[in-house]
Amino acid sequence: MKYLVFSFLVVWLASCADMEKIKEKKRPNIIFIMADDHAMQAISAYGHPIGKIAPTPNIDRIAENGALFKHSYVTNSICGPSRAVILTGKHSHMNGFRQNGDHFDGSQPTLPKMMQQAGYKTALFGKWHLHGYPEGFDDWKIIVDQGNYYNPDFIQKGDTTRIEGYATDIITNDALHWLKNREQDTTPFFMMVQHKAPHRNWMPALRHANKNDSVHFPLPHTYFPTFEDQLAGAAQWQTIYKDMYEGHDLKMTQEYGNASLAHNPWPTDFDRMTLSQREAWDAAYRSKNNAFHTANLHGEALARWKGQRYLQDYMGTIAAVDEGVGQLLDYLKENKLEENTIVVYTSDQGFYLGEKGWFDKRFMYEESFGTPLLIQYPGTIKGNTTINAMVQNLDFAPTFLDFAGISKYASEMQGESFRGLLDGSLNENDFRQVVYYHYYDYPAFHMVKKHYGVRTQKYKLIHFFDDIDAWELYDLENDPKELHNLINDFNYRYVRAMMHKKLDSVQKVYKVTDREFEKASQEQIEEAYKQFKRLRGTPLE
Repeated sequence: MKYLVFSFLVVWLASCADMEKIKEKKRPNIIFIMADDHAMQAISAYGHPIGKIAPTPNIDRIAENGALFKHSYVTNSICGPSRAVILTGKHSHMNGFRQNGDHFDGSQPTLPKMMQQAGYKTALFGKWHLHGYPEGFDDWKIIVDQGNYYNPDFIQKGDTTRIEGYATDIITNDALHWLKNREQDTTPFFMMVQHKAPHRNWMPALRHANKNDSVHFPLPHTYFPTFEDQLAGAAQWQTIYKDMYEGHDLKMTQEYGNASLAHNPWPTDFDRMTLSQREAWDAAYRSKNNAFHTANLHGEALARWKGQRYLQDYMGTIAAVDEGVGQLLDYLKENKLEENTIVVYTSDQGFYLGEKGWFDKRFMYEESFGTPLLIQYPGTIKGNTTINAMVQNLDFAPTFLDFAGISKYASEMQGESFRGLLDGSLNENDFRQVVYYHYYDYPAFHMVKKHYGVRTQKYKLIHFFDDIDAWELYDLENDPKELHNLINDFNYRYVRAMMHKKLDSVQKVYKVTDREFEKASQEQIEEAYKQFKRLRGTPLE
């Protein structure tokens, strides 16, 4: 009898061990792909005219296999702070990284550390942009600072190496190489693939340098704005036809038949190209630049030409990103990893593609406040799902931890898991009803004023401050382009009061203190204007 009991215990324990192994295998892998400055308008799955003309078939595959979010937002529309929010699940004032130039405290709890401690293999490839070295990753290889499109410098294990090639391709290949090297490893993994593209200065791969030459992109109806009751909008320095650098950004040349670039304050992006790369580049741009000189454009015609050149190059850089996404999706399918891998595609924020005449981001208006978000997880997320609930990059970490079965860190984060929106267990109306935004980076590039605000499904309230004090209120149902500031409209007095109450309540919940409303000195502001005039080549008065 004792022998039978003992035998039963042995079998039972072995069965438990096997169940643990099965459970371990069922924990999903997660591949988090993040582009830099990728606008929703530039993804064909979102149905925008620009995306339809220059489609992204591989990124679209994620939506076809899973979910597309219509209302995904950031908390602070600028590169470094957005990354810090994603890593920590906390607003900028809580994780300490408010604006580019700050130094991220890598010792604080972060998503990769939590995944690693729970038994996941972790890896990061591509853009880091948080100063210092990544923590919480078993393997990493990061591009130096903002990175360069051609022959970028990478840091790996403390050593910096210049790698010949195109940044997007290098980052994709690094991710694929890491996956292939662990083919016999059944440990679940969390991998972040973070591209430089389509960040400024929008240099397409040589194979795509002429991809959009014959494409005529529709410029937004707001390309020549009026900015009525929008003081901050009128004061920015991010207008395509006024503030882009002709050589560096628009690849314009000095004169017909001359390959020398026009105004180019940051020459390293082109100087680092090999002789053969530069020759191929010049050959690709020669005829179209010569055609521009022959046309002798001025005024509105020149402004529209600049918008076309910008969009042609911007969409050209996305082509390589889309190819890289396809390679990763193909690898998962070919190696039977697709069913147990969550694939996420997003951007660190949205971007302007000529709306209000702008490029760049920073503002709480929809184009830069919103960010693309597409997620697939076969068997859990139904294909072609559209989600209209408001989520934020603040929620990414809690959601990934939730899918991984890691709950003990949830209380340390300000975000909420939106897993229920993906698996159908949560009604959209039961998720977050208001989102908070706070931008700090002033005076800085493009001179967008500091501001904060809240958004509900119907309304948005923004306060611009520092050297101005201006409030804006928008009815998003009736004015989705945010052209009519209703802050002083008598008919919206009750809406205004309601939104102020929501703002006060949210700031209290998120522990926003008076420190977050500090103003820059007048000396700082004046010096910043002088610096940017120098870069622009504008004589100082």
